[in-house]
Amino acid sequence: MAKHKTATQKKPAAKNIAKGKKLPTASQPRKQPKPPFPAQDIEPPGLEAEMDPRPRFEAPQYRAAGKLEGQVALITGGDSGIGRAVAVLFAREGAKVAIVHLREEQRDADETVRAIVKEGSAGLSIPGDVTDPSFCKKAVAQTVRKFGRLDVLVNNAAYQRHQESLDDVDLKQWDRTFKTNIYGYFYMVKAALESLPEGGAIINTSSITGLQGNKSLIDYSSTKGAINAFTKSLAQNLVERRIRVNAVAPGPVWTPLNPAERSDEETAEFGAKTPYGRPAQPEEVAPAYVFFASAADSHFITGEVLSVLGGDTTSA
Repeated sequence: MAKHKTATQKKPAAKNIAKGKKLPTASQPRKQPKPPFPAQDIEPPGLEAEMDPRPRFEAPQYRAAGKLEGQVALITGGDSGIGRAVAVLFAREGAKVAIVHLREEQRDADETVRAIVKEGSAGLSIPGDVTDPSFCKKAVAQTVRKFGRLDVLVNNAAYQRHQESLDDVDLKQWDRTFKTNIYGYFYMVKAALESLPEGGAIINTSSITGLQGNKSLIDYSSTKGAINAFTKSLAQNLVERRIRVNAVAPGPVWTPLNPAERSDEETAEFGAKTPYGRPAQPEEVAPAYVFFASAADSHFITGEVLSVLGGDTTSA
């Protein structure tokens, strides 16, 4: 267990904005990196600290409104990428945030916790593997023990590996992908349901591949399709308990997951085929998670899969 100091005083919302620093407005968003990208030279699972350019998670345009004041969130895969950006915005909205990550990702996790604390909230790093159901129980218990409650669960941890031929997808890879991407979601939900109150929220990370498929990601796409069905089925199952269950299905996003297992040539043009001509930055996807976590925004929404595709309108 990695422990971190937390802020002694809670700062006002939107306190992360530096004095005198001119920021882009909502109508004039800041320019985001576009392909071609340089070779990344990182190995799976990939560290965000080693990426160039670094994924953007700060979301300087995002203004908090106290939507998650007094709440506690647990985010798997919260050390980097989408998970990190979601953790930062949740903290900005007033939530205390625990993040689950692999032990080899501790460097990124420490940076994420520092970013949470910078927002004036409290963060907790929990290293472990979501493919282990006993660890999932411990992660929930540790979160509740540290912060006193649990209101929002974000299932975001993922594993992927491209293979051009089905013959190259062996049973070991198939098992690892399913155990991380769908078994891990199931384990975390089972563990969290004992603590989630009426009005709580579960948010699952899906993918465009779960809606359209991908010939080089057969196992990964299959798990993402399963996540969509899991989301809708679980929403129906928990509706009487007033626990909302939704999913976010992004297209290409600039996170360590992608360049860590792609060739230099593939990485160079990553996201170039989207209508926007680039991948999303994590900070552009994270507000969708705030929307689903916030009862003020999505109290009457459950069982939905929200696509975030950079202009692509044919997700299904």
